Amino acid sequence: MKTMKNQTTVTEFILIGFTSHPYLQIPLFMMFLLIYIVTLLGNLGMIVLIRIDSQLHTPMYFFLSHLAFVDFCYSSTITPKMLANFLSDRKAISFHACAAQLCCFLTCTVTECFFLAGMAYDRYVAICNPLRYRAIMSRRVCIQLVAGPYLYSFCVALFHTIITFCLNFCASNIINHFYCDDLPLLALSCSNTYTKEMLIFAFGSFNIISSLLIVLVSYLCIFSTIFKIQSTHGRQKAFSTCVSHLTAVTTFYGTLIFMYLQPSSNHSLDRDKVASLFYIVVIPMLNPLIYSLRNQEVKAALRKVVYKILVF
Repeated sequence: MKTMKNQTTVTEFILIGFTSHPYLQIPLFMMFLLIYIVTLLGNLGMIVLIRIDSQLHTPMYFFLSHLAFVDFCYSSTITPKMLANFLSDRKAISFHACAAQLCCFLTCTVTECFFLAGMAYDRYVAICNPLRYRAIMSRRVCIQLVAGPYLYSFCVALFHTIITFCLNFCASNIINHFYCDDLPLLALSCSNTYTKEMLIFAFGSFNIISSLLIVLVSYLCIFSTIFKIQSTHGRQKAFSTCVSHLTAVTTFYGTLIFMYLQPSSNHSLDRDKVASLFYIVVIPMLNPLIYSLRNQEVKAALRKVVYKILVF
C-alpha cells in the first residue's frame, strides 16, 4: 500500500485463502493440484476429441467444445494463483492483476450461463423438431449462439470491473477470499457501494433468470414431446440425450443462485468461499466427466482414439 498526503492508496491485495494453518497448506495444494490437472486433461481432451472425430461434428458437440473451453479458462483464471498462494508466505496479488482476474472470471461465469441455455435450445430443436434440426441449427446459427455470449459477457465483465476498481480502497487491502471477486472487494471499499451492489443484483438477476428461463421453457417442451413418444425405448433414448446437460445445469445454476440472488445482509463471505470453490474448481472438473460417462457417442469416440493409440 502507498500513502500520499494522509491518504492510503491500495497497490496490491492480500488473499486470505481458505486457512492460515501452515500444516494444511501442503495437503490442500496437493488436492487442488490434482483437481486442476484432471480439469485440464478432461476439458482439453474433450475439445481435441470433438475436433478429431467426424462423428462428433454436430451442433451439440460444437457447443460442448466451447463449454469445455470456458471451463478450462474458468479454472485457469483462479486455480494457478490459488496454488501458488498455498506455497507462499505472502499471498499478494497486484491491483491490476486482481482487476484482470475479476474480468476474466466474470466473463467465464456469464458465458457459461448462456452456453448452457444455448445447449438447452439445441436439445429442444433436436427432440421437438428433428426433421428441421439441420436447417434450424445451421453452422451460422451455431456460431451466432456462441459468439453472442462471448461478446456480451466480456462487455458486462469489463463494465463491472471498471466500476469496482474505480471505487476507493483506502482501508484494508486484505481480501477474505481465495480470488478477486466483487463482493469481497466491495467489503474493503470506503466508497458508497450501494449502486454497485444494485448493479450486481440487477445484472446477476437478468443473466441467471433469462438464461435459466430459456433452459426451463426448452425442457418443458422437451418433456412434453418425450411423454408423447409411444415406444419406451424411444422415450429412454430421447431422455438420455438430455441427462448430462440437466446435471450440468442443476449444479451450475444452483450454486450461482445461492451466491448472487440473495440479499447482501444474508451474505457470509466464508460460506461464499465454499460455494465459489464448488463452481470454480469442482464443476469445471465434473463437466467433462458428466458428458463423457453418460454419453455413448463420446465413449465410442474415446474408445476409437485409445484403440488407434494402442495399435500404432
